[in-house]
Amino acid sequence: MDSVFNDLHQRYHRDLFQFLFYMVKSRELAEDLVQEVYIRVLKAYQNFEGKSSEKTWLFSIARNVAIDYFRKQKSWKKKLLDTFDWNRSQLKDSSALPEEIIIQSDDMRKLYECLDHCTQDQKMVIIMRYFNELTIAETAEILGWSESKVKITQHRTLKILREMMVEKGQEGGVQRYG
Repeated sequence: MDSVFNDLHQRYHRDLFQFLFYMVKSRELAEDLVQEVYIRVLKAYQNFEGKSSEKTWLFSIARNVAIDYFRKQKSWKKKLLDTFDWNRSQLKDSSALPEEIIIQSDDMRKLYECLDHCTQDQKMVIIMRYFNELTIAETAEILGWSESKVKITQHRTLKILREMMVEKGQEGGVQRYG
């Protein structure tokens, strides 16, 4: 089991961390949630039947860990929108992560802010598809949706994000969508 766990950790740790970071927008919290994913993996690996790839199985666990975290919050929707302070950085090391470099770009920062105004489902689809580069099939399997639902959600969310980006560029404000 140690070699299997080490292999899973080596291959997917960064992807899991990035997914959870984009969901909770806190490096420390994402690290804690990744540890929770690994705890669940250790407890459940003997039951893994191989009906899906290890990658989609791990992302399903990470998705459930994120949902469980938000459910435990009193006002999880507000927490989802307000957990990151753009004016402060609480980094432990000086090397920038890819997601931190992206946030530094003004256009990407605006896009990231607009994404916060989407529903949790819309946000998960965009993060999985574009930030974690999962396929439509992998995303559907992780979310327990049909591929057509993923495609429709992705299409509608991209349309909403485009509209918000235009509004944000013209008016400097964002409204709630979804």
